[in-house]
Amino acid sequence: MKVVAGWLVGLLAVFGVGVGAVSGQEVLELTGDTTLDPAKTYGAIVIKKSGVTLDGNGAWLVGAKGGSPKGFKGNGVTLDGVDGVTVKNLKAKGFETGLVARNCKNIRVEGCDFSDNFHDPEFGWGESGRRGGIVLDRVSGSILRKNKANRVWDGCVLLDSDDNTLEGNDFSRTSNTCLKLWTACRNTVRGNTLSYGIRIKPGEVHARDSTSVLIESGSNGNRFFDNDCTHGGDGIFIRVLNGWCSTGNHFEGNDCSFANNNAVECWAPRNTFVRNKANHSSYGFWMGGSDQSRLIDNEASFNGLPTGQHNSPHLPGKGHAGIVFMFGSSSHTLVRGNRCEGNNGAGIALVGDLASQGKKWRAYHWVIENNTLVDNRWHVYGKHADWVELRGNLYRGSTERDVLLDGDVNHFGERRGAVDGKVQPPVARLTGPGAVRVGEQAVWTAEGSSDPAGRALRFTWEQGNGRPKEGKELKAVFTQPGFQRIGLNVDNGVWTEVAWRDVYVVREVAELGTEGASADWGIEDFQDRQRSGAQTSKACFFASGEHLVGKSALGVEIKPYAGFRAALTYPKTLDGRWESAGKKKLSFWLKAINEDVTGWQGGPFVVLHGAGGKKCFIEPKKGRDLMREMDHSEAREGWRLFEIPLAGDDRWQVDGEVPHSVIGISLCFDSWGAPALRLWVDGLALE
Repeated sequence: MKVVAGWLVGLLAVFGVGVGAVSGQEVLELTGDTTLDPAKTYGAIVIKKSGVTLDGNGAWLVGAKGGSPKGFKGNGVTLDGVDGVTVKNLKAKGFETGLVARNCKNIRVEGCDFSDNFHDPEFGWGESGRRGGIVLDRVSGSILRKNKANRVWDGCVLLDSDDNTLEGNDFSRTSNTCLKLWTACRNTVRGNTLSYGIRIKPGEVHARDSTSVLIESGSNGNRFFDNDCTHGGDGIFIRVLNGWCSTGNHFEGNDCSFANNNAVECWAPRNTFVRNKANHSSYGFWMGGSDQSRLIDNEASFNGLPTGQHNSPHLPGKGHAGIVFMFGSSSHTLVRGNRCEGNNGAGIALVGDLASQGKKWRAYHWVIENNTLVDNRWHVYGKHADWVELRGNLYRGSTERDVLLDGDVNHFGERRGAVDGKVQPPVARLTGPGAVRVGEQAVWTAEGSSDPAGRALRFTWEQGNGRPKEGKELKAVFTQPGFQRIGLNVDNGVWTEVAWRDVYVVREVAELGTEGASADWGIEDFQDRQRSGAQTSKACFFASGEHLVGKSALGVEIKPYAGFRAALTYPKTLDGRWESAGKKKLSFWLKAINEDVTGWQGGPFVVLHGAGGKKCFIEPKKGRDLMREMDHSEAREGWRLFEIPLAGDDRWQVDGEVPHSVIGISLCFDSWGAPALRLWVDGLALE
């Protein structure tokens, strides 16, 4: 163990520590265990070897000694490619970031203070980098415990970082986020202070997307317990700007109250919220685009009050809500045992698409049971909704009416009366195919469902046709390719549990390049329709077992990606020969992941190549971005079917004559940024 003091300069060289360690602002490079001298002030430290322990012993690392915090540069502590490192009892300020760890495993950061690094409360809307307190980049299996990072941009960032534990840290009072997860999975966040993540000027309505917790871009399977997420722009914000959903996250016992906007704002499916507090905000839970969600035993009270936060009133009469699903789909939703009291508007609101009057999406397959709904204008508000079951909710003191069905609500049922708390909910199990062929009968069964006490069960099915059926199984035949929802309610007479299956209906076709032909594809960079010059993008084409049609799909990873229009062409030699006579459309199934925060820049764009360099361009009409416009919300993370008419229609425009003999097909994709792009294409065909 080394103690870094002035008289140790000679000894430091023996242990591999740079002599600059005693010069204040020079960089210390550590290759052995080190204890700092609390009477001294140090500059930046780089840990160069695995297994090292750095004990700050209360000493300070200081970067800039004055000036604006938004001008701070460098890192206080840097770990890059080292494992098993411990950093403890250290303080660092005046840097762009207090501690940055990249490509590390099994590190521990304990009892450190990374406050007063990069901080920019005046920044407007948008992103401004990942920096501030702690940034973990591709770090796994590590522990952050009892650290501080206040008055910084981001208190802590987990980027591509999995299986870490954050416990007892204070990452509060930040100008962007207290905690940010970006493609970060299976992390445990317990008992942290993540409050006052907010950036707002006096008199400003919104908080410029600042939030106590931000979860983004495929951050799945994380667990949040007993965190203080109060007084943020939002409390917890699960954002899906680029279409890459964050799913399977569990939130329990967190307090997200007193948010400027929403205590919890979620735009992604399949997340679970249990015993959280979402009070005294503009909305308690705002859950647009949150299919297959579960809200159990939460508080969502006193939201949207004129005397408190009341931004963005969207319900009638400038109303708000304790729990609202709006401006995004909400299929297969369970809302059980929540308390919604004194909200200025609805206790619970479920709203389909207002712009299309429910034609584009509907609030579909809901169970609302055993909630305590007190002193709201309406306890339950519904509009453009199908298949809604209310069970055993307690209503008291609605100022207008208990349940307001504000038009276009179908298959609504309610069973009033107190719920026997000694009875446990049933277990719903739905088995059956996730992909079926057009015209073939398929069967789904609830046979595996059960009741803890052996009570008799009732099974109700619905396949999106507005005709619920009862029985242990559902048989169905679909006549058109595309996406279908299947829902199941399992009722033991007291409680109702929901289950579902997303089903892709496929048609077998003569595939062009998406079955066993990955070696015959090529990639070119274009700026709109012109070659970009240097070829920067590279693509790995492979046969993917994740498929719908045939035995495989075409998998594509574009890395690096130039940021222009990437044309994926089959065959790359342009020596195909497919007659277009009698063909009406080009069809294919597509899955895609784009990591860029702003997502796609229009598309997809199609080029049909003919002899002599002739080309026919088929593109979305001006103003249409068909990579973002989706027929169903589930397409953000699943397959979607493109059927592109060769003659064009109200969505597609055709420029040039379709070649009589098509010698090549290019599928083109364009992102606003330049991240690696991942795509899966299946069933490409001229039909």
